[in-house]
Amino acid sequence: MGWKTKEEVESFSLEACVALTLDHSHCASLPLYVAGYLTVSIEPLPPVVVGDAVTLKCNFKTDGRMREIVWYRVTDGGTIKQKIFTFDAMFSTNYSHMENYRKREDLVYQSTVRIPEVRISDNGPYECHVGIYDRATREKVVLASGNIFLNVMSPPISISVIAADTPAPFSRYQAQNFTLVCIVSGGKPAPMVYFKRDGELIEVIPLTEPPVNAAGLQDGRASRNLLNRDLDDTKMQKSLSLLDVEDRGGRPYTENPFKGLTADQGLLFSPATEIIPETVVSREFPRWVHNTEPVYYFHHTHIPISDGTVEVRAMLMWTLSPQIDNEALFSCEVKHPALSMPMQSEVTLVAPKGPKIMMTPTRARVGDTVRILVQGFQNEVFPEPMFTWTRVGSRLLDGSAEHDGKELILERVPAELNGSMYRCTAQNPLGSTDTHTRLIVFENPNIPRGTEDSNSKSELLFWISL
Repeated sequence: MGWKTKEEVESFSLEACVALTLDHSHCASLPLYVAGYLTVSIEPLPPVVVGDAVTLKCNFKTDGRMREIVWYRVTDGGTIKQKIFTFDAMFSTNYSHMENYRKREDLVYQSTVRIPEVRISDNGPYECHVGIYDRATREKVVLASGNIFLNVMSPPISISVIAADTPAPFSRYQAQNFTLVCIVSGGKPAPMVYFKRDGELIEVIPLTEPPVNAAGLQDGRASRNLLNRDLDDTKMQKSLSLLDVEDRGGRPYTENPFKGLTADQGLLFSPATEIIPETVVSREFPRWVHNTEPVYYFHHTHIPISDGTVEVRAMLMWTLSPQIDNEALFSCEVKHPALSMPMQSEVTLVAPKGPKIMMTPTRARVGDTVRILVQGFQNEVFPEPMFTWTRVGSRLLDGSAEHDGKELILERVPAELNGSMYRCTAQNPLGSTDTHTRLIVFENPNIPRGTEDSNSKSELLFWISL
């Protein structure tokens, strides 16, 4: 049996003596301690940050003779104890890990374990076990232990903002719900995430669950943010004039409003005046506006990672208004106890403007494979736009009405495609823009065919739907 305090030892010794000898005078003359006593404690530590140097200190007080010191790292909920340091007095005289000094009749020791660069995997409980020889008999060992939980924090290692459900079309006829997603990875504990617009903190309505569809955002408050979709007379006439041009020979108008409001280049420009310096975003749309500030909804989830950190996904949802949201700066900011200042990631909502088109080869010949590629824009576009290719007045070479993607490939072009014009519509939820390019096919000397103007030149034409 072992005792941890003087009082326990005193009490047991006197009671045992009286019970055995029934001689109080004899018991009073006995030494005060029959067995050694031992107290053990580990100095508490505040949370530490990954990469810090950490020293665990185990203090113990005894009047006995040292037998052993063992440090354990406890894992798997206490089922596994991994030995990380051992001192055995029987086989070692190395006291480099201990400091001792005489205090009355007691000995006070301190055993330390140093972790030079703490990692997330070092997070968890630690135990210090100490054993001393029993003063009554060298065959017994008095044992005691202390424990501590090492809380290791990790600041987030990455933060990014993306738009949900992109690439997505633009509609000038219907208000669209929009979602920004902020992804923060590598933090422990989970960080606090919030959004700002143009540097101002956004007031949000928390959601316990994300809405399952677009209608989920349209509660009583949100619905009051939309005016009746009354059409402005000037804008209506302009739209009708464009539809009239389409009906007179351009691409037929369809129910898809963001693909059918572009005039045929052949009707508007002569070959000598086909170059327009840039494509701009039309401000004719949309036909609805917000009458108050938008209502923002907020939802976040925590996803545990195998290394003990957490990934946080925070979603900001509202009804988009291209008039006020185009070129608005949104930032996701993160606060964490391991960070001295907040992390942040910024995005600016921007509609596409001035697409840059490249055609290869630059001098296409009959039988060549022609690639027409959107290389970029005159501005930084966010969210990612979607691209739709059509051939003005006809179907594409493969017979399809349209092609989705940044690149249009025309395989083994025939001479009949000479002079054909291709339209690329780039759009994101904030707006859309059209770009046209004309294909000039040169004669291929290796393929016998009819006469053709060999002095023709490849040309690009940029045009915008007004």
